[in-house]
Order: sequence, then C-alpha cells, then structure tokens
Amino acid sequence: MSAAPGSGRDQESYVVGVDFGTLSGRAVVVRVRDGAELGAAEYVYPHGVIDEALPGGGPRLPPEWALQVPSDYTGVLRSAVPQALAASGVPADRVIGVGTDFTSCTMIPVTADGTPLCELPQFAQRPHAYVKLWKHHSAQPQADRINALAAERAEPWLERYGGRVSSEGQFAKGLQLLEEDPELYARTEHWVEAADWIVWQLCGRYVRSACAAGYKGLLQDGSHPSAEFLAALDPGFRGFVADKVDHPAGALGARAGGLTARAAAWTGLPEGIAVCVGNIDAHATVPATGAAGAGRMVLIMGTSACHMVSSPGLRPVPGMSGVVDGGIVPGLWGYEAGQSGVGDIFGWFVRTAVPESYAQEARRLGRTLHEHLTVLGAAQGVGEHGLVALDWHSGNRSVLVDHELSGTVVGLTLATRPEDVYRALLEATAFGTRRIIESFEEAGVPVTGITLAGGLLENTFLTQLYADVTRRPLSLIRSSRGPALGSAMHAAVAAGAMPDIHAAAAAMGGTRRTVHEPDPARSAAYDRLYAEYCLLHDYFGRGANDVMHRLRELRRAAVTARARSAADRAAPLPSQP
Repeated sequence: MSAAPGSGRDQESYVVGVDFGTLSGRAVVVRVRDGAELGAAEYVYPHGVIDEALPGGGPRLPPEWALQVPSDYTGVLRSAVPQALAASGVPADRVIGVGTDFTSCTMIPVTADGTPLCELPQFAQRPHAYVKLWKHHSAQPQADRINALAAERAEPWLERYGGRVSSEGQFAKGLQLLEEDPELYARTEHWVEAADWIVWQLCGRYVRSACAAGYKGLLQDGSHPSAEFLAALDPGFRGFVADKVDHPAGALGARAGGLTARAAAWTGLPEGIAVCVGNIDAHATVPATGAAGAGRMVLIMGTSACHMVSSPGLRPVPGMSGVVDGGIVPGLWGYEAGQSGVGDIFGWFVRTAVPESYAQEARRLGRTLHEHLTVLGAAQGVGEHGLVALDWHSGNRSVLVDHELSGTVVGLTLATRPEDVYRALLEATAFGTRRIIESFEEAGVPVTGITLAGGLLENTFLTQLYADVTRRPLSLIRSSRGPALGSAMHAAVAAGAMPDIHAAAAAMGGTRRTVHEPDPARSAAYDRLYAEYCLLHDYFGRGANDVMHRLRELRRAAVTARARSAADRAAPLPSQP
C-alpha cells in the first residue's frame, strides 16, 4: 500500500481496478484525486494454465494448446476485490466505479446468457469448450490460411495488422473451433473476449470492447471481414461474424452498466456503481504511466511483452499486432506490437534446465534461482558467454507474426554454464524489443521515449540491459500494478469523476523519469551481438530455412500417432461370438 486514506476521506471518491493476468487476478483500490493505491490483493487461479490435460483427468491436449477455466476469473471478484477493499480501509459506499482489464486475445464460447460451454456437464470433457488463453497457439494453420487468402484478395484490413494476423486472434481461434469441433461451434451463441465476459458478469450486460474488437477481432472502420471472405475459408464460417461475433461495442472509459446485486454480493461493492467497458491489460497500462500522448512507447514486460505507442497519423508497420483509431487513448492512433515470450522464457529455463547444485547455492545465499542466475550472469562482460539466442520459445508475435517459430541458442559448448544461457535469453528478449522499435521507426512511427512497466522491473540488471541494447534512456512506471491502476482510471472516467482518460492520466498516473541511461561501451558491444541476432532472425524467420516449421510438423505427427496408439490399446477387445 502506497498511502492511507486522508483525514477528509469521507469526502473522497475511490475506484477499483481489476487486472486479470495469465496466472492470477489482482485488484487495487485507488483514490480518484491523485491515484494513490490504498489497498491491493491477488487471487491465484486454482486451475492455472491448462496445457497438458483437462481438469478431472480429461483427455490430454495436443501441442501449443493453452486453456483456462472461467470460474477462476469470478474467483478474483469473490476474493481479491473484497480483500483489497478491506486492506484499504475505504468505506464501500465511497467506491464509485470498477474497471477491468484482461489478457488478450482470450476467447470463451458461451450460450446466449453468457454461460461458458465448459460449465455445461455434457461438454466438460471437450477441450474446445474451455477458455482459449492468449497463448493458445495451435490455430497457426488457420491463421496462415487467413493471411494467404487476405493477401490474395488484397483485403484492405490486412495492412492494419502489419500484413499478417496472429493465431492469437479471434478469427483464427474461431476457425479452429469450427473445423475441429463443429458441434461445439454450432452450440456457441457468442464468441466472447474474456475482457467482455467479465464485464458481463459484473453488470449483466454484454458490451463488446471496441479496443479488443479492433486489435483482436479484425474490426476496422466499423466493419469486419466480409461473409464472402469467411466463406472462402470454410463454407461453414460464412456466418461467423453475424452469428457469433458482431455485437454493440463500447469505447474505452464508457460505462457498460451498473454493478448487479449478484456482483455486489461477490465483491462487497455498492450495487449500481459504474462498470467500465473492458480493456486489454497492456492498453490499460499506458495511461497509468501518465503517457497519454504521442511518441512515448510503453513496454510492458511480464510473461510476454507488449509495445504500445500512439501517433497522430496512420501508417502501415510491417509485423505490428494492430493499429486502431483511439485504441489506446482518444484522438490518436494506437499501435501495438509484442513478444509472445519474455518472463515465460526465463521461467521455462529455471524450471527445466538448472541443476540442483545451483538451487542449493541460491537457497544458501537467500536468493531465488532467477536472482542467483542474474547475479552470476551480470558478472560477465558483454559477449563473454559466446552465445546468441532467439526469443521464440512461444513463437514470434512481432515482427514475423509466426507462432510456428521456436527458440534457439547458438554457440553452446561443453564449457557453457546455466548462467551463460540465462543471460543469453535475457539479451534475446532485449534484441527482440530493439527489432520491434526499429520496425516502428522504419515505418515512420517515431518512438521518442520508452517507459517500462510490468512484473519484471525488479530485475534491475535486465532493465539496464534493455537500455544498453536499445541505446535509449528508460523510465519506469511509478506503480507496481500498472494494468489494475489503468483500469481504475478508466473506471473514474466511466463514473464521471474524470472528464477523460487524458485528465485521469495527468492526475492519477506517474513515471519515474530516466532511471536507466545506456552505457556507450556496453551498447557498442551489444551492437555486434544484435547484428548476429538479426542474421538468425531473418535466416530462420523469413523462409531461408524452414527447419523450425518442419520440426513442429514432425512433433505434431508424432504426438498424434502416440495418442492414436494409446487409444487403440485402451479400446475394449471385440466380443467373441
């Protein structure tokens, strides 16, 4: 908690922001006047990320699947929100609004009243009935077909997504649902972004977020891809927009409705207070930094990374995730790019590739394994490990937009140590960020400054490394709960306590300016490593060598064959006459 309610608390107004992340949800109670965060709480999803088998011993999942259980999300409302309110000491009747943000694109197939299909007993063992998390990447073949057809037909909307839509998006995942489980597709009455579903649970009204619809749902200039385009992908997909997707949308900061009695009982908040239209987590973070204007990039570093920048003009940026008019703040074009793996990559390495002797030493020194490997890696000079890595362990979101790509490390020898690889992975994510920044600027979208946000800011070696690699001074967001704070700020707008998000950003957001300056000597050394990264980036990522795609296909074939073999062994023998 950063502050306590003041002596005039009974005259103050407060808002609640709720950030639904990949592994947990976080709630924060915020004073409208100055953005002071007075109480916070976290709820860890009991089911986490489902990427191996369905709950209750259900069927095993194929590679690149990532599902979740929607009741974990309502658990955040029942647990984290009342805990944050209690910790704040703020009287509930002084809370005037609640805002939410979500990982995106995270999709839920639901009935007409919003019931997730996985909550219907007859579908509990059907994988496609569950939430498809943002990092569900098994729809890449569908995304490839969407991209090929859109390019062949010169669809004008494709340029707004950097020339390639992602397998993370609504349409690729929807096409996968149709083709792999047509019965569930037919039973899906709304194909809903989780950002919109949670607002539905709060206010009882389904209001589609114009932000999520623009970046993840191919809604541009008021239109989706045509029914003719969809039918050319699959005749059964013709009605996807009209039957399952299209719905009235609300702008960021708009009021979606009032808190229902049911949601008030869950949260401990007053019935009828403003519920804000849903937002994407990265987009909500931008005003929390106070950066509501053009040119300053907000880089959110967590399990993945998002690179957000606004500009007064519209320009095509190859490989960007999307550009939407007013998609981040009103009056500016909001550009988004990103990396599908950052913290996830570091976590994978620590979880799978570090010997027990390192864990024992870390415990002796009172460090986490991440801290221990960082300290050991930081003792090296730039390039001392002799390695360069590609940060594609979860595919490439930008600028290649290809989730069939995979991570690699070049330069391994018998002398390579865990800290060498760990540092190379840290560097790879920084190189990926530099490639994205250069892509923006090459396309005429200037990046005049960078503010870092997200859960990785505590690693000061990593943040300094980003300054050295990008050759740019870096500022840090003031809040440790950027998305939740940004959602609370939008709630203040929805409740009428702030005239717009620009005013909310000025009053409630904040940044610690120029915390990291690039070191010229290290930057020069990193330039040489970055040049090698770019060579590998283009060699493996732009078609010169498709080995990563071939390996993915071989893996899928092997997993499928093994599953069939196991099913054959488990099948009962035919009865003998």
